[in-house]
Amino acid sequence: MQMTMKGIDIADWQKNLNLDSIEYDFVIIKGTQGTNCVNTFCDAFVQKAIKAGKLWGFYHFMNMDDPVKQADHFYQNCKNYFGKGVPVLDYEDGGRIGTDGAKKFLDRIYALTGVRCLLYTYRNLTKEEDWSKIAPNHALWVAQYANENQTGYQDSPWLPDGGFGAWNTCVMHQYSSHGRLSGYNGNLDLDIAFMDAAAWSRYAKPSTYNAPVETAHENSGSTADLAAGVMRGKYGNGGERKAKLGTRFNEVQTLVNRAATASADDLATDVLNGKLGNGETRKVILGTRYDEVQAVVNSRVNAVDIDALARAVIRGEYGNGDERKARLGANFDAVQKRVNELL
Repeated sequence: MQMTMKGIDIADWQKNLNLDSIEYDFVIIKGTQGTNCVNTFCDAFVQKAIKAGKLWGFYHFMNMDDPVKQADHFYQNCKNYFGKGVPVLDYEDGGRIGTDGAKKFLDRIYALTGVRCLLYTYRNLTKEEDWSKIAPNHALWVAQYANENQTGYQDSPWLPDGGFGAWNTCVMHQYSSHGRLSGYNGNLDLDIAFMDAAAWSRYAKPSTYNAPVETAHENSGSTADLAAGVMRGKYGNGGERKAKLGTRFNEVQTLVNRAATASADDLATDVLNGKLGNGETRKVILGTRYDEVQAVVNSRVNAVDIDALARAVIRGEYGNGDERKARLGANFDAVQKRVNELL
């Protein structure tokens, strides 16, 4: 009898799922999408899985952006997951860039890491597009549902005859998007993997794996800068992250966790107090929550008396340089502009 394992795959909208409360052998978590989206909840799930001794993977959701830039985005934000979890390219209708584009993404990741991503797609897409240049090097994780009924884990989920285009077989099968498991009150994608833990580890860390070059890390930046580095994968996971961040670990991890769990209102307060940095740093920390939080920030900024703040700056009440930026937070640009006008 073929060895199988049962598991789930999850995205950012399932942020309230507690992995400790459900049964699973493996979990695959959305890491990135396109060229600018990062799932801020990914790392919390990864750390949970690692702590529980579970197998895990991470995926990039392809859109119509340049495939090489998408691969670079995936790598930069998930760099330290390679060689530990199984990487996946998620190719669906919204990202049908063509198999030539998918191959550019996959080849780029292989060049950077020495790891071959699995390819996730619908069964019909395996037949509608020519995957002959991809199938020999990239195993298939196929999505095919018997129906839309709610279900728990299945030992032998239905797959129709007719194969998978360029692939002779699939190594994983997503058989429901309406999965129901004890411990979570919501739908889950359910999967079966036709392999054992040793095979999973070989997909995660093949003999061709190239570990990223380690360099000394300078931890003198702001908490926000270091948290953004964590979100980009710069500091690794678990014990590796603790070692690299040293005495800064607790403050940085607290900010990472807060960005994933705090309300938009509380995070907007953090932004206005300068705790989440500015520009790209803030975007990386907030990830998929950026627009939600920035909308709250903007509504508050519009209500602030910029003129009064500018006059307080001129009186010296907000200091200079970085001190002024930190204290004014998201109001800095508007206030400084008014200061310049008044002077």
